[in-house]
Amino acid sequence: MQRPTVFRLALSAAGSSLSDEVTLAPVKRISPLSQLLIAAVALVAVAGCSGQPLSTREKGTFIGTGIGAATGAIIGAAVGAPGAGAAIGAGIGALGGFAVGNEMQNRETQQTQTQTQISAQQKEIQRQQQQIQQLKQQMEVE
Repeated sequence: MQRPTVFRLALSAAGSSLSDEVTLAPVKRISPLSQLLIAAVALVAVAGCSGQPLSTREKGTFIGTGIGAATGAIIGAAVGAPGAGAAIGAGIGALGGFAVGNEMQNRETQQTQTQTQISAQQKEIQRQQQQIQQLKQQMEVE
């Protein structure tokens, strides 16, 4: 482990002097947990490029993960653990994003089913209207 770097500052002005020491801590390396998180995100990003578009559920999960990781890193940096904050935030964000994306996808599916039923009913109405017209024409002929 590197030793901290110490700087000694000395200021003098108009007969008075001021002296102070500043200690700089060594730069921290990326923790194994953060490295794992980065690798997982990269793997998911590459897998997401499989050629098929992402579902609404997947989009929600990815957006939630990103927002959670960013927020967690900011909060974690404030308490001295940005990697752990990002990891925790990503997990919580993924859960929240999944929940929102899942609900949105369920609504889309329900709307698609409703629209399919409406289309089928409209076709049936048109078919029945044609039958009524044919029956009217047959009654006029007789």
